[in-house]
Amino acid sequence: MAMASSSSLQPRLLSSFIGDRFVCSTKSLRPLLPFNTGNKQVSMQHRRVLCNLFDILFNRSNKEDDILDGKCKRLRPGKLSPHLTVPDHIMRPPYIDSRWSPQISKGAEIHDETGIEGMCASGRLAAQVLEHAGTLVKPGITTDEIDKAVHQMIIDNGAYPSPLGYCGFPKSVCTSINECICHGIPDSRPLEDGDIINIDVTVYLNGYHGDTSATFFCGDVDDEAKQLVEVTKECLNKAISICAPGVELNRIGKTIHNHADKYRFGVVRQFLGHGVGRVFHADPAVLHYRNNERGRMVLGQTFTIEPMLTIGSTNPVIWADDWTAVTEDGSLSAQFEHTILITENGAEILTKC
Repeated sequence: MAMASSSSLQPRLLSSFIGDRFVCSTKSLRPLLPFNTGNKQVSMQHRRVLCNLFDILFNRSNKEDDILDGKCKRLRPGKLSPHLTVPDHIMRPPYIDSRWSPQISKGAEIHDETGIEGMCASGRLAAQVLEHAGTLVKPGITTDEIDKAVHQMIIDNGAYPSPLGYCGFPKSVCTSINECICHGIPDSRPLEDGDIINIDVTVYLNGYHGDTSATFFCGDVDDEAKQLVEVTKECLNKAISICAPGVELNRIGKTIHNHADKYRFGVVRQFLGHGVGRVFHADPAVLHYRNNERGRMVLGQTFTIEPMLTIGSTNPVIWADDWTAVTEDGSLSAQFEHTILITENGAEILTKC
């Protein structure tokens, strides 16, 4: 997907997935690397070299960097299993098997009665899949095993896992552990006692995407991590509570930022909420921090709100896989996400069981 840009705001990326433009670090160097300009192979090599550079600078593998505060190990990539397949009879989103990179759809997703029914169905399935995935979280299970379970449940319900093949993403779900802000790729790493993990599920059912995520505790989690997760969830719920037709979209960011500030947690700026419906990513860009962006909520509109909070630095570093975004100082990050529908009475959460 493409980066949303503004002359008054820092460069930013729409979440859940990175596409046309890429940021490896926001602290010093912010290379904006076009995905589809000139020679694609050269462009991809360019950004991979830069991401490898940041991986070396910020993710050096040695004993001093692996240990944080004398207790936590830095997250490291594991081995990836072969790609999973989807039965031919299941409807695929347009970006699958296309030689063109997906783009942000201009204009808000406004639904009629049929569209609302479709969004309700996809949102409900996404919520059910996420709930099931959460029950699997325990010490010793790998994120690859969670991915396989999510994949199977989605296709068993006649849907397509939206992340699979989106801009080359290799798995059916995102699993973001500890300092991983978002876009973690499921692999062979077993979950450990004390981990926190965000599981981000999107399903494509009968032409509509339902998008949701939550952060789960693995075993005995310390109080600081628990508070981070609880406050992040509160930020999402408070933001949803102010949504209604005619409300300015920038009130979402103000609401989230104000609540996070009370606990001195950082709000990640580089990854945003987005319109969702027949397309995976559409207008509006939903900022989770204080901003002066224009735009108001519209009756029948669907979009995600997905705040990401951190204990320490909010600056993301992207791994060499071009996806995994981690905090540059290794501090914990948490995220919650819902797809909502703007109704006459406020907002309806579509991604709940």
